[in-house]
Amino acid sequence: MKSLIKNILGIVVFSTVLACTTGTKPIDYGNEGCHFCKMTIVDKIHGAQLITDKGKVFKFDATECLLNYKAENKELGAVNVHTNYYEAPTAFIAAEEATFLISEKLPSPMGANLTAFQSKETAEKIQSELGGKLYNWEALKAHLASKE
Repeated sequence: MKSLIKNILGIVVFSTVLACTTGTKPIDYGNEGCHFCKMTIVDKIHGAQLITDKGKVFKFDATECLLNYKAENKELGAVNVHTNYYEAPTAFIAAEEATFLISEKLPSPMGANLTAFQSKETAEKIQSELGGKLYNWEALKAHLASKE
């Protein structure tokens, strides 16, 4: 009987840990809507996810939608932010690790012309070809907040 209780307790603990993970979830492109603007998420380079400290995942069609949602919902507290990136569409990178390019020649779904890159070198190469300005995550948040 003790072994049965230990097994059940182990399963419950394991299930709880899995339920509280704070990782990204795949976006069903073409079928899921943006949590902020409600548009269908179709662009595989510009999607983003906000993950709360409780593991709830909010999906967005663009990083700018995520930032607008976060600005309107300050009570969210600590969150993890991930974004799709140019080099590997549908894959995610932590926003803090990305380099962002704002370039009119590389449009994003909501018109901020904002694209994330995993590699700063790739971002610099695309910037040299298309123009625009590079930002890290903190500088990007400050830049977009100053435009409100």
